[in-house]
Amino acid sequence: FGKDVRLTIDLNLQFIAYKELKSAIESHRARSGSLVMLDARSGEILAMVNQPSYNPNESVPNLEVLRNRAVTDAYEPGSTIKPFAILAALESDNFRPDSVVDTSPGSFLISGHQIKDPINYGALSLSKIIQLSSNVGISKIALDLPHYSIYEVLRRSGFGELVDIGLPGETRGSLKPNDLEISVQRAALAYGYGLTVTPLQLANAYLKIAAHGENRRTRLFKGEFKPSFDRIYGESDTKEVIKMMETVTESEGTGRAAAVDGYRIAGKTGTAQRFVNGRFDPDSHNVWFVGIVPAYKPRLVTVVVVNDPKAGASGGGTVAAPIFAQVARHSLRVLGIEPEKIMPLASSRMKNRVLDQG
Repeated sequence: FGKDVRLTIDLNLQFIAYKELKSAIESHRARSGSLVMLDARSGEILAMVNQPSYNPNESVPNLEVLRNRAVTDAYEPGSTIKPFAILAALESDNFRPDSVVDTSPGSFLISGHQIKDPINYGALSLSKIIQLSSNVGISKIALDLPHYSIYEVLRRSGFGELVDIGLPGETRGSLKPNDLEISVQRAALAYGYGLTVTPLQLANAYLKIAAHGENRRTRLFKGEFKPSFDRIYGESDTKEVIKMMETVTESEGTGRAAAVDGYRIAGKTGTAQRFVNGRFDPDSHNVWFVGIVPAYKPRLVTVVVVNDPKAGASGGGTVAAPIFAQVARHSLRVLGIEPEKIMPLASSRMKNRVLDQG
């Protein structure tokens, strides 16, 4: 005998995500896009949408629109991997939250490969490396760690493995320990090249950070057995990473367009060149934003990816972050998650900045 199947999808949140993603993909003239939203407490998938999409009541224009890109399509994640590299650094004896890395003169030559930042940021704290998304800073951290430290954190987070929520066509992405003895390979891994991930995998990995290190399981079906969760990261380390990610949505951060008034948002942008015809194309990108809200008591983990935007803007902070902001703003209201009552967002950020300086 069959039995009832109840999905975790929230129809209101699914509609919000669908509408905002569709509008953004059209306005940015992008090839495609996906959004995955999880309940940070339970791991339930509240929304999962893709563009282009289709109306099941009408004839299907082509088979491409039938693909659930959030589980079938894997991309290089770019700088969304940097918080995991910071986790690896905090787990080592080499770095503390107040450690400083000298990124001067804004570029770094490794084995004949030049790694660059947009400008010379000089000496950066770990938090500033995340806020400004410094490739030089994260590369220097990677080279100060044992060869497999970042790889092991990524593997622990579920990259390279199926999330296994019961949907057909899910891909593992790729995460291999090959060539990590080579300095440039370790540096590239730290800023999100040399591996591929699906939007679902990335959301599943960030769920562990939002859960302060508990290995919570992403799920699509209601009523599944809820096991006890083992711990894969230290609670204090994940809380430090979330604090660093909050600076990303401040006025100086790469993800400031993801800010939502009244809520502290922990986020990370990512922009990765697409591999086209055997080479990386500097004019074609996959752009990401990952957000955790509210940062102080996580309720939602949301991943947005836009594939090859062509309307001018081409960064995670300018394309994907605004999609997150719109979806989060409406979703928080629908869920009845109240804004912080302590102080307005601007005042809260100023307080945090002063505390950081002190």
